[in-house]
Amino acid sequence: MEMTLRWYGSESDTVTLEQIRQIPGVKGVITTLYDTKPGEVWTRERIRAMKEEVEDAGLHVAGIESVNVHDSIKTGSQDKDLYIDHYIETLEHLGQEDIHMVCYNFMPVFDWTRTELARMREDGSTVLAYTQEAVDALEPEKMFASIAGDTNGSVMPGWEPERMEHVKELFAMYRDIDDEKLFENLKYFLERIMPVCGKYDINMAIHPDDPAWSVFGLPRIIINKANILRMMQMVDDPHNGVTFCSGSYGTNLENDLPDMIRALKGRIHFAHVRNLKFHSPTNFEEAAHLSADGSFDMYEIMKALYDIGFDGPIRPDHGRMIWGEKAMPGYGLYDRALGAAYLNGLWEAIEKNQKRA
Repeated sequence: MEMTLRWYGSESDTVTLEQIRQIPGVKGVITTLYDTKPGEVWTRERIRAMKEEVEDAGLHVAGIESVNVHDSIKTGSQDKDLYIDHYIETLEHLGQEDIHMVCYNFMPVFDWTRTELARMREDGSTVLAYTQEAVDALEPEKMFASIAGDTNGSVMPGWEPERMEHVKELFAMYRDIDDEKLFENLKYFLERIMPVCGKYDINMAIHPDDPAWSVFGLPRIIINKANILRMMQMVDDPHNGVTFCSGSYGTNLENDLPDMIRALKGRIHFAHVRNLKFHSPTNFEEAAHLSADGSFDMYEIMKALYDIGFDGPIRPDHGRMIWGEKAMPGYGLYDRALGAAYLNGLWEAIEKNQKRA
């Protein structure tokens, strides 16, 4: 595996490439053209400039997170082919610039949902958190307003203010979309893009829905082992794979994370590894990566990835805000650096134990 860190670009991220380079074991970044909108074509010139900035700092671009999918594609509207053509053109440009992994999601309206961005923990750190009761008490169009005050001045991916201004219209777009229709639209999209993925050896890594159940009645399909196996079987191509995000699949305590990893052997193209602490099945907060700080056995998750021969990029996912840092919630430097070191330590121990066995 290759340890990486997500980076939002010098114009948007409080964390610098120079700082990332100093995290032991981190050689690459997962990044994006943060100011692009879903449906826009990424030019080779902009992709090359992004790559050169990263490489000039002594790192490399290990993958893209995300090339966002336009809502017309997700809803299967009449102009879906136009936006798929744009997506294919972007993939061509990424392939021509020697970038071979793209993380994306197929979630309606909200890319992810949290009801708190700065829940205070006993140690004084703050974390992202979710409570179903809080969601049930909210009107969808007020969801962003309920958390906007805790963004630390950053623009949260998937919650861009200009997008949230049109929440009512977005809900109207998905009014007739259920799980089966969303699966159908995903299949159509994947069938269209697989030829270009094959030509340039681009691995598409779909990100799970977060949390792994319906929110505000919206369909959610990338939520469990059965659904993700269905997704891969309906477009059976090795480039059609997944981002295994322990924190997203793990929101549903019925998901056996190590078992899911082993069932997805050969199709996990990217991994996000983080821990959650549950107070009830629908009330959880994000924790430090350390197993003892949350509800997941991080050793078993990393061992499952090792056992299937996972060799793709991996990154510590959302971190706590610690030591007075002010940054995009979940994406500060300090706790993610600790997470990278911890995950690297687990991997080294697993690797050495296997070689001695």
